[in-house]
Amino acid sequence: MAMTSRPRPDSSVLCVVVLVMDKELVRQSLSYHGPTLLSLVKSEQHEHAGFRQLLDELSKWPQYRKERNLDNLETQQFIARKADLLFALSWKSNVREKTESQESSEGCYAVMPPLEQFMDVPSGQKKELFFRDVERGDVVVGRITSIRDFGFFMVLISMGSGILRDIEPLEISALCPLRDVPSQSNHGDPLSYYQIGDLIQAAVKDIDRYNEKITLSLHKSSLPSHLSHLKLGVISSEDMPEYYKPSTAYSSSNDTYEKVLRQSVAFSNPSTVEFLLSTLGIDETKPPSLIRGLQRENFSDQDYAPPLRKKQSSSWALKCVKIGVDYFKLGRHVDAMNEYNKALEIDPKNVEALVARGALYATKGSLNKAINDFEIALENCPTHKNARKYLCQTLVERGGQLEEEDKLLNAESYYNKALTIDKSFTEAEEALNKVRQCIQVILYFLLLC
Repeated sequence: MAMTSRPRPDSSVLCVVVLVMDKELVRQSLSYHGPTLLSLVKSEQHEHAGFRQLLDELSKWPQYRKERNLDNLETQQFIARKADLLFALSWKSNVREKTESQESSEGCYAVMPPLEQFMDVPSGQKKELFFRDVERGDVVVGRITSIRDFGFFMVLISMGSGILRDIEPLEISALCPLRDVPSQSNHGDPLSYYQIGDLIQAAVKDIDRYNEKITLSLHKSSLPSHLSHLKLGVISSEDMPEYYKPSTAYSSSNDTYEKVLRQSVAFSNPSTVEFLLSTLGIDETKPPSLIRGLQRENFSDQDYAPPLRKKQSSSWALKCVKIGVDYFKLGRHVDAMNEYNKALEIDPKNVEALVARGALYATKGSLNKAINDFEIALENCPTHKNARKYLCQTLVERGGQLEEEDKLLNAESYYNKALTIDKSFTEAEEALNKVRQCIQVILYFLLLC
């Protein structure tokens, strides 16, 4: 989404919104993206009192991860611009917590394999992306390949949280140390409970990105709060993540993403939207939006579609005017006129287009049309210097034409009009004095006759 400078809501409104921000979500976002995002957020949101208070709190939080070598600056800029909306809780009701007792959501929405499964991504790059994005606390599923005195090794099959990736072909090994294996009631040795080939769901404890090594844990304490309902340890094939089944089914298929999506039974479920809105805690009667013009209760009238559309039209019209001016300088008057007309079709009250077209009319000798454009431009912007200057000059020039046609009274009215617009316009004053003298002479001779 490319945007020009946007109107900002007043700080009093922003303060109300920011005070109910999801601070934990802000922390997670800053932790993921690093110091650059924090700097951008401070730069974008520094005008709002409520956000300044939050940023003061952020400075007291632990240091964020070192900067990633990623080309995601545009994403971070977007987050920074929309931070007050992205992290606000005002548009959300209480999101339902997932629990083991909740009914299955199977069939309520289309579950798709990871997007990269439909792309020709080299395995080396897939592996690099995995180690780049995996985080402590993420849940992974794997199969035990070796059991040692100090723990067991497992090869990873799928992700249970975080960014869902197609990792089974990458043959990534991970270690679950003995200290991170909880004791089972009937087993003195924790490792004796496990066998080679067991499916294990575990939490990521430590990551060595440089050496591409991962350490896992089966302790509940290693899970973040929002994943605390997940079961760690031995699982069955039925407990695999939802996306894994379709991922396996289409792993050897050449079908496109769209075709697989449409083949999903849940794709045509008429209750999909209602289910997802309920799951996310979004009120369907008052949907949130990152378009400020749709945030009706929080923002001023200047943020809504008509003013924004007017500003967009004005910018587009000015581009046409610039092209027209370039044509005018090259002597291509017809092309210049076409551009000015196009600008005024987009924005009929565009002052620059009216002044430019008026100047072209004057150059071609169509003084009445030029005067009309200059007058409209001055009505729309009374302080526009060029509109005032060109209008006065053209009025005097038209008055001169009328003098040559012996229409002295009409010429006098044009000179008077020019002086009314600009009392310091000496050319109009001199022409007015001259035509009045001529009128007096004519009246004198008429009286003698």
